[in-house]
Amino acid sequence: MKTYEKLTGFADEISPDLETQIRSLKQLKMHYVEMRGVNGKDLIYHDNDSISEIRTRLKEAGIQLSAVGSPIGKIGITDPFEKHYEDFKRAVEIAHKMGTSNIRMFSFYVGERTDAVRDEVLERLGKLLEYAKSEEIVLLHENEKDIYGEKAAACRELFDALGCENFLGVFDFANFVQVGQDTLEAYELLKEHIAYVHVKDAILGSGRVVPAGYGDGHVGEILQKMFAGGYRGFLSVEPHLTDFEGFEELERNAGHSPSRGDEEAPDGFTAFSIARQALLELL
Repeated sequence: MKTYEKLTGFADEISPDLETQIRSLKQLKMHYVEMRGVNGKDLIYHDNDSISEIRTRLKEAGIQLSAVGSPIGKIGITDPFEKHYEDFKRAVEIAHKMGTSNIRMFSFYVGERTDAVRDEVLERLGKLLEYAKSEEIVLLHENEKDIYGEKAAACRELFDALGCENFLGVFDFANFVQVGQDTLEAYELLKEHIAYVHVKDAILGSGRVVPAGYGDGHVGEILQKMFAGGYRGFLSVEPHLTDFEGFEELERNAGHSPSRGDEEAPDGFTAFSIARQALLELL
């Protein structure tokens, strides 16, 4: 089966080890990675020597970064911002070193949604965006549970206020399902701001993550709409898998023997390759 040209993914879900990540991506004929964790810690917390080594090993393997999968914006809205802002500037520096302009980020954990909270979210994001513009970096906001932009209306609010070529959206199907957001409605509200896609699906109610097409995220239908509208950006595989109905069939289709017990979760490579296989079947 022919792979999608811009297929990427979170290889730290295969293994924390860089060499295992590289070997697995090559086995799956993938030439991009959305790097989040590597060799036991987040990419943005590696020193320059380590970054140089990671960059060299990826280049030798013919693998490029689709984005820095940073944790920027994953702090409470009342938590101190100064240190986090310095972490962000380091993430920008690493993005340049690693040859990507894309940084995945979030809009801060919030409790009660008041006007004051909204103002603080916009102020912080505005400061990040101002620096991103000066560095020709694209901030990719991901919808995530409990952050300000967890649902489509709040994401649209952020894009209406800050949206530009340096502040665009990641569309994550499973994250929307897990907060009770209809993904078809979310797509229609956000489609002009979507620049990157995280591919995982989930079951409405339980929130359990399943491969693309096995949940309530309307993944195939929305991808069809995206492609019809001209989307040719990255599709990022993010498995988060345990067990689900139909798992054994997908295991076989992905070239794995179904040998697990009923309660045994798949190993990282198996889960990743199954998630990839499910996406390719939809495509």
